[in-house]
Amino acid sequence: MRSFLVLALAGATALTACRASVESPPVPTEPQVSRHPERRGISLLAVSGPRTLAEPGEDIVVEPRRSLAVTDEVILARFRFEEVMNRLAEQSGIPGLTGLRLYQEWWDSQRKAPGLGLGGPHCDDEQLPDGKPIFNSYPYSCPREEWKQALENPFLEPATNPAAYVPIGLFNRFDLAAQDGSDCGEYRIVFARRSGMTEARQRNLIAFEGVLPNPKPKKGLEGCRKVARFWAELSQEPDPAARAEALHRFYFEGVGKFPPVIHPDHLGNATEQATGQVRTNQFIQSSVQGTWTLREFRLRKRCTGDSCVMRFEPDTVKTNPAGVLFSTKQEHPLKEAFSESLVSQVETLAGNELLRYRLDVDDRFNSGQSHANGTENLYAHQMGKGDSPLRRKLQKRLEELGSPLTVDNIVARVQTLSCAGCHQLSTKADLGGGLTWPSKTTLFTFVHVSERTTDVGPDGPRFGLSEALVGTFLPPRQQLLEAFLARRPPFDKHPDPDDECKEPEVRGARADKPGKDKPDKDRCEDEVD
Repeated sequence: MRSFLVLALAGATALTACRASVESPPVPTEPQVSRHPERRGISLLAVSGPRTLAEPGEDIVVEPRRSLAVTDEVILARFRFEEVMNRLAEQSGIPGLTGLRLYQEWWDSQRKAPGLGLGGPHCDDEQLPDGKPIFNSYPYSCPREEWKQALENPFLEPATNPAAYVPIGLFNRFDLAAQDGSDCGEYRIVFARRSGMTEARQRNLIAFEGVLPNPKPKKGLEGCRKVARFWAELSQEPDPAARAEALHRFYFEGVGKFPPVIHPDHLGNATEQATGQVRTNQFIQSSVQGTWTLREFRLRKRCTGDSCVMRFEPDTVKTNPAGVLFSTKQEHPLKEAFSESLVSQVETLAGNELLRYRLDVDDRFNSGQSHANGTENLYAHQMGKGDSPLRRKLQKRLEELGSPLTVDNIVARVQTLSCAGCHQLSTKADLGGGLTWPSKTTLFTFVHVSERTTDVGPDGPRFGLSEALVGTFLPPRQQLLEAFLARRPPFDKHPDPDDECKEPEVRGARADKPGKDKPDKDRCEDEVD
């Protein structure tokens, strides 16, 4: 069987067919969303049973900076923000929609209505009786200075334009694949606003986080093997130009039977399958006291009769319960329901592995923003140290479980699962049970990949990754990918039915055994993508 990486480098003859097959359908209902954009899928296998990953072997070795987190400037030069936006507009099938219009409507949503009068959502569409903006019934900063991007063209003179966006990372999140193999994980492109490279209060980062559907879902996770192998093979390819072309094809055109990552259905529009999102890390503010906030958007196409629109719509930030739900000083009609949900999950939060404890947050509890400074997302601050109904309930549950953890440990763990917690608020936090959230230097305040710092790798300059990402988050992802490819536990139960079709140079020398049936030639040819 041909190498999947070689297929990614093949000629562009399939380009027209690929584009014709991915036109986005209208959205009749609310798209499905994953409640765990960071901790779902096969990354939770060790939680769901006694099996754990085997130690890495010598048969398959993945280089993290080639196969998991790619930040080399020579490779990222192949990725343009304008191409992403124009491709999404084209895939919508909406006559006249351009990437620029899509971009400007997106950021107009951060302004109070009527904004530029483009017809999209605005940050004050939902209000309290006193006129204060809210989102999903929780406080919502409105307007945000980022709205001014609706007046800009980020595609002009991208090498010098402060409003332009620079690619700073490609990320393989195969570890987020669904356990049943219905999808093959998330694949991300992160862009940073050029102005933020030199101006601390003009930073804005955008992460396109596409969920890649499995074209052979009946095969379960085995249907994702070619994607896993594609990323692993990047570790063995010495030519950065070849890696850049392969990755560009993977994201924009698709390879084999896999569609391109960049597609509306993979960024929020799908309704019949898991879908990804676009997340932003925003700090365009006029004052030093401005709030750094993380937000989430879904790209959605909606039709009324024959008239359709597609926009980036603000959405809740997943696994990010609103701070008011912990508060002893403020009331909210969902506080009691949230406390019951949180207490019911203390056992899963009390696990003694740093990246294994989890929380399933019903979307009615999620806020529309995750502030990385200030007190809104400091859950321990919101709850305080004194007596409260929530503290008593959590303490009682810990005692029932015989857990040595404290209530403050549990609340600190909830915070690490929020966007703001993971990016900043939980740095060095004591989580109990001997666990401490990883620390970061000031170079990576608020971020895990930075447009403001570079180092020199084997292929030249590359954007920096946080110590937490390099030392804590990437190693388990590497271990999981290697174990999956080598079929080490817990991935040793389901042999690949395509094994008999693989050529010797791919799966090793194989001597035909007497009496062994030969592979079905027609079937094997069908399996070659």
